[in-house]
Amino acid sequence: MFELCFRTQFSGAAQRWIEVICGSMFSGKTEELIRRLKRARIANQRVQIFKPQKDIRYEITNVVSHDENSVESIPVATSLGILDHIRDVNVVGIDEAQFFDEKLPDVCQKLAIKGIRVIVAGLDMDFRGRPFGPIPHLLAVAEYITKVHAICPHCGNLATHSFRLSQEQDTVVLGEKDKYEPRCRLCFEMGNILDLKSI
Repeated sequence: MFELCFRTQFSGAAQRWIEVICGSMFSGKTEELIRRLKRARIANQRVQIFKPQKDIRYEITNVVSHDENSVESIPVATSLGILDHIRDVNVVGIDEAQFFDEKLPDVCQKLAIKGIRVIVAGLDMDFRGRPFGPIPHLLAVAEYITKVHAICPHCGNLATHSFRLSQEQDTVVLGEKDKYEPRCRLCFEMGNILDLKSI
């Protein structure tokens, strides 16, 4: 009996961490999030997934990757809304974390302290190349960080930036390949001059 309790407590303690998957658009962040959550479910762990309510690009409720893999999720309006929905769970996944408010890092730390593995995916930079939303704070407090990369369509190098093709200046503008493309550092700095390639 003591051995069983010890193993249970040790196993729970081992889950007390935060993982952040970050990178540019089209780098496979959501795909990697879904992969980790599916592996957790295969291991019979109880999983809950959350996304910001404003992200309705593919579906209102599901988390969907660019190649159309999906998992059911709970849309919430604020970071604190995540805590309202937490049940008996081992793993919490959070997609599009850059769209959440500044309380998200505190929410993730509260979950981790309770013995939950927290996996967060989001853009680390906005279309201007600046740190995006709560992601920098999450990177500071996370135990594990994975930076994924797309491929720059102009030069073939690793893409770290999300270049906005439209002229909109709001920080948050939902869109896919019609409004954004991944670029390496140099091609990002070259800006709209690269549009000449299509002439």
